[in-house]
Amino acid sequence: MTKRIFRAVFGLAMVMILAVVGLVLGMMYDYFSAEQRDELRSQAIYVGTGIQTNGLDYLVQMDHPGDRITWIDKDGVVLFDSKADPAKMDNHKKREEVIAAFQNGEGFSERYSTTLSEKTVNYALRLENGTILRISTITNSPLTLFFTLTQPLAIILVAAILLSVFLAFQTAKNITKPINSIDLEHPEMAVVYDELTPLLRRIAVQNKQLYQQMRELKRQKLEFDTITSNMQEGILVLDTQGDVLSYNLGALQLMGIEAPKDQANVFRLNRSEGFRRCVESALAGTHREENIQVGGKFFQLFANPVHQDDTLAGAILVLFDVTEREEREKLRREFTANVSHELKTPLTSISGFAEIMKNGMVGADDVPRFAGKIYDEAQRLIQMVQDIIKLSKLDEKQTGMDRETVDLQRLIEDVVKRLEPIAQAKGISMTVRVEPAYFMGVSQVLQEMVYNLCDNAIRYNYENGKVHISLENKEEEIVISVSDTGIGIAKADQSRVFERFYRVNQSRSKETEGTGLGLSIVKHGAMLHNAKVILTSELNKGTKITLLLPK
Repeated sequence: MTKRIFRAVFGLAMVMILAVVGLVLGMMYDYFSAEQRDELRSQAIYVGTGIQTNGLDYLVQMDHPGDRITWIDKDGVVLFDSKADPAKMDNHKKREEVIAAFQNGEGFSERYSTTLSEKTVNYALRLENGTILRISTITNSPLTLFFTLTQPLAIILVAAILLSVFLAFQTAKNITKPINSIDLEHPEMAVVYDELTPLLRRIAVQNKQLYQQMRELKRQKLEFDTITSNMQEGILVLDTQGDVLSYNLGALQLMGIEAPKDQANVFRLNRSEGFRRCVESALAGTHREENIQVGGKFFQLFANPVHQDDTLAGAILVLFDVTEREEREKLRREFTANVSHELKTPLTSISGFAEIMKNGMVGADDVPRFAGKIYDEAQRLIQMVQDIIKLSKLDEKQTGMDRETVDLQRLIEDVVKRLEPIAQAKGISMTVRVEPAYFMGVSQVLQEMVYNLCDNAIRYNYENGKVHISLENKEEEIVISVSDTGIGIAKADQSRVFERFYRVNQSRSKETEGTGLGLSIVKHGAMLHNAKVILTSELNKGTKITLLLPK
């Protein structure tokens, strides 16, 4: 209230001050403008008489005042100027005041200079010989006159502010003092202005009604919270406008949001298309179900309208987390498609070779070669099936073995010995730098993980390349690293190489005869041991994969 009274008093004072200042400035400006024009006319007549008598010599010899004097011939050419070189000045025939002087004998014009507070007043007089004499002077604008009054205006302004503050404070204090003393718990007992008595009585009645309603609402909310607080499903209660009336902790956790402040609209919590359709249908009085995705999770959303006496009162949304179900279904579809594709290739080869041999189209000398191809493809199938069985066991965390203390140094050395013949066949040199380290884990799984990393480092390496295996026993973790100088992995593929059957280069994978499951086994083995897998790779320069085993 104090601010409002201050603004009213101060605003009125400012309006009056500005009106008076504007009126005074206007009168002063008109007066000074008329005086200045008369002075320019008199000066022009005086100088013009001298020019007609003595010509240019008069202008050259005279002491030039602060005003600018310009003499212009009939064609607009500047013959003399007291402030500039006439030879460098342009033709003045089209100047406003010059045109008026040629037509009417005299002419005035005003032009603003580059600064805001100054402008030039020009008076042109046509002499008897037909030439034009122009005198220009700098005049003060209304803004300049206003600035000359800044000091007294500032004093008046400060005085107005102080007076307004004092009046506002005192007036507001006198008005609000009896109001502030009202006891809101018992407003009907207050002694205030007679005009406020009916209002205070209505407030007292409403207080009683609100107290009863709040007590009932608290009871209902307590019941709702007790029922829904331990539910894993999410529940949102909406009014007819879509504002959230109530919710449980499960809804916040499932949707990954913070508790809405005040009364938030439900569309601020989620703006997906499926969520919007569900809410709109429920608020229109129709039940609807949708599957929605929020932050990488999948939910089944049920939206039901709430009616009260055949009138739509709002809606209830119930969310079920079906992420695990959706992911399993997705993995099942991908796994089925991948297995079908991967098994088809060797089976086709086996069937083709066998058919040729069956039809007697293979000579006796070629039978061993064809039988060898059938054998190789069969071994490839066996290896693939074995890898699939390993992944299935890792998925279910059932490896058939208990955890034991594993000598990682010896494990790595054994793996390197198994792979040395394969590396030598490609001319690849393997270097090992290990130190004693023991880890509580599943020995078979750890061996498969290290074997697959080393096998990939050899398989996807260049001829005469290098593979380096290291084992570091640190204070908080054991670090196993396998690096190579091979073909590397593009950044676009690095996030997917641990997927089952994912191949960076299909043609290259056929040459290396891999199953596409090696890194997937490494990933699931790391999950079994709560370990981390770090991949760093650069195309055509090599790859490094690091296992971080927590102690």
